[in-house]
Amino acid sequence: MDKFKDLDIYIEKYGQKLIDFLPNVIGAVLMLFLGLWLIKILNGFIKRFFDKKEYDPTLENFIASLINWGLKIVLFVLVITQLGVESASLVAIIGAAGLAVGLALQGSLANFAGGVLILLIKPFRVGDFISAQGVDGTVKEISIFNTKLTTFGNQLAIIPNGKLSNDNIINYTIEGIRHENLTFGIGYDDNIKQAKEILLNLVSEQETVLTLEDKMPMVAVAELGDSSVNLTVRYWSKNEDFWNLRWLILEEGKMRLEAAGISIPYPQRDVHHFNLETLKK
Repeated sequence: MDKFKDLDIYIEKYGQKLIDFLPNVIGAVLMLFLGLWLIKILNGFIKRFFDKKEYDPTLENFIASLINWGLKIVLFVLVITQLGVESASLVAIIGAAGLAVGLALQGSLANFAGGVLILLIKPFRVGDFISAQGVDGTVKEISIFNTKLTTFGNQLAIIPNGKLSNDNIINYTIEGIRHENLTFGIGYDDNIKQAKEILLNLVSEQETVLTLEDKMPMVAVAELGDSSVNLTVRYWSKNEDFWNLRWLILEEGKMRLEAAGISIPYPQRDVHHFNLETLKK
């Protein structure tokens, strides 16, 4: 009987507190879902605003991401307050939590700092084709913690901003044009001048090859290899023409050299077979 009596006292004591606290819990849950819904709507409004004003996509994505995280932090504070946590206690909790989170998320803070550096220094923008951290791809998005690249294989590469801001970055887009060096090997018995003329004519015929004063196409002997004389074909083109032009010159160059009777050597291995009995004699 004493056990049941103690249980009744426990229920009476804490049950009433739970009932009194229930409105706070319901209010906090409603505030959480309503807040997330409003943040989603506001994010959409911000995106439409940036698109309408035609801001820099790099700045747009970063600011939108920063606002999104800031609003969620404010919502978290409001929900905690709704649960009845006093302001002084909340400040102490946030301070302690901030220290713990700061120690645990040093990498994330470094990524945030890296994102700010990328935004300020602007080594690349959304839409640029870059090479960094062993990945080649087009910049799709720059957020506060990471940068997303789309590779040639249409794969999404996500690189932390901290590593990206401290790494060597090659930006192929920023200058608008780029050069290419293609190597063609010919035999030692072939006519070098004829081969150079064929390749130079091929490059000069292409309308997408640039013929600027200090960026004229050229063909030169680059190396006397073990089995071939290696010719380098250098030319400049716009970024958007780079790959199609490269593939065309490689294919057409081989076909024209072969049509002119110029060989394209490749490493060969000669295997000599000897009869052991014959050698003994």
